[in-house]
Amino acid sequence: MNRISSGAFALSLCFGFISAIPLAAQNSFDVATIRPSSGEVKFERNGETEAAYGTLRMHDVTVATCIHWAYGLQLPLIYGPPSLKDVHYDIVAKTEGATDQQLRWMMRSLLSQRFGLQFHTEKRELRVYTLVVSKAGIKMHPAAPGGKASHQNNASGMVARSLTMQELADYLSDPLGATLVDGTGIKGAYDFVIDFTPYVDQERGDVRPDPAAVLGAALKGELGLELVQSKQEVDVTVVDHVEPPTSN
Repeated sequence: MNRISSGAFALSLCFGFISAIPLAAQNSFDVATIRPSSGEVKFERNGETEAAYGTLRMHDVTVATCIHWAYGLQLPLIYGPPSLKDVHYDIVAKTEGATDQQLRWMMRSLLSQRFGLQFHTEKRELRVYTLVVSKAGIKMHPAAPGGKASHQNNASGMVARSLTMQELADYLSDPLGATLVDGTGIKGAYDFVIDFTPYVDQERGDVRPDPAAVLGAALKGELGLELVQSKQEVDVTVVDHVEPPTSN
């Protein structure tokens, strides 16, 4: 698999029972195994994450992906050593009856306990993109109520189901290589398909396409959305310490 393919941010919904144990009373998984990645996830730069019924399964993920999932941070705003985004793992962690939010808090604890993660936040002036509605209006279809948020990459683009505009912004920030803010004002979730093929110059196979140019053209042409670029001071997360995980 080509790791420069469209990024992925799996924010699967968890349909587990609400735990009777307060979050503050249990902040660690009952059991968690961490192993080197058993193989790449096709078309997915950041692996695959599934959370349901108190079980978290992460395949071919990096520590940065785990931070992104646990803290809700966009990947381009996470800085640290190369190992943060270059070394991939398979993680299975369980706590009976834990909710999605509890699993995220437990992942924070796992990152601290098993990877020795230490970080701080600081302000930096960076390139920022804002997602807005084009003058022609949106070209997406509202999703059916109660649908499960999902997206799947393929060789030419992506298919999304029940994604909010904030989830879309979080998802696209990684391939964009910059923070992406939802400025659409659109509420609710949407189904859509993006085909990037018409927006890539097939005759210039020796030149890597500019992700921002391709994404901007595809969003406008396929979804009726646009990217507005600016310079802003934003909060970034800087990893001070991370190490290979302790044994299972």
